[in-house]
Amino acid sequence: MGIKITATGHYLPSHIVTNDDLAQIMDTSDEWIQKRTGIAQRHISTGENTSDLASKVAEKILENRGIQAEELDFIILATMTPDSLAPSTACVVQDKINASKAFCFDISAACSGFIYALSMANHLMRSGGYKKGLVLGAETMSKVINWQDRSTAVLFGDGAGGVLLEASETLTESFIAEDLHSDGTRHLALVADEKGVRNPFFPEQPKDNLCLEMDGRSIFDFAIRNVPETINQVIANSNLKKEDISWVIPHQANIRLIQAISKKTKIPIEKFGMNIAKTGNTSAGSIPILLDQMIMNQTIQTGDILLLTGFGGGLTWGSITVKI
Repeated sequence: MGIKITATGHYLPSHIVTNDDLAQIMDTSDEWIQKRTGIAQRHISTGENTSDLASKVAEKILENRGIQAEELDFIILATMTPDSLAPSTACVVQDKINASKAFCFDISAACSGFIYALSMANHLMRSGGYKKGLVLGAETMSKVINWQDRSTAVLFGDGAGGVLLEASETLTESFIAEDLHSDGTRHLALVADEKGVRNPFFPEQPKDNLCLEMDGRSIFDFAIRNVPETINQVIANSNLKKEDISWVIPHQANIRLIQAISKKTKIPIEKFGMNIAKTGNTSAGSIPILLDQMIMNQTIQTGDILLLTGFGGGLTWGSITVKI
């Protein structure tokens, strides 16, 4: 059986917030942000929630492939900013696109979420019971940001992307290898929408923290150390050489971080896809958004071997190699 990525899509809210816009509401500047992050602007929702972004991506993917939502067997949505704890945002997407036969669930792995979801979908389909499924990454990071904290507010944007997977005996295989990791001992490095125990039988009333808090230095150091390791490992697992990789599609966290990863892996920076200047960090949405943009502008060609790599809160990180 071959499992193949047969269509991609992405969606970004229409409202663009530039660095100069942020300078009007906090102590920062375009020069300060671009020098440290490589970000010039980001898309911010003015009312659309995560399910809205994901649904628009799903509709684009189905239209691109020319199939109906009723043909889908599953929808897996990676997000750290769901519409609600229950129901899953994937179920809301199912309703919005009328995918009546699909089973649906969310995966929460922060900025690694799309990589985890793609791995899950691949292994589900190898059971033989599922032929078509959507894997989506969608975030409205703007709803968990402290807009007075320039250390985090300048980094994030909203957006969604995704892929359609199909399985059949006649399809060429997309998936080559994977390498996934977590380290819960460092879970406090990135926390968002924290909720404590609150009930009539517990006397202490915790203070909930709705906003994202991040130890930027800790995350940067972690990524510098662990991401090159997973990139090298997945290449080894794939029985490939670095020269065989057409493109690295990395999570868009920080341009300096991507440059450092390139240097440590000895993979030329010219092989690293980047859109961070225009989108910022869209967490679980970043990899599929970039993937679709590079396919749309024909930077990625049929037959290219891609290395997708994500890293973020949890801590979580991992890589997957695929052939388009």
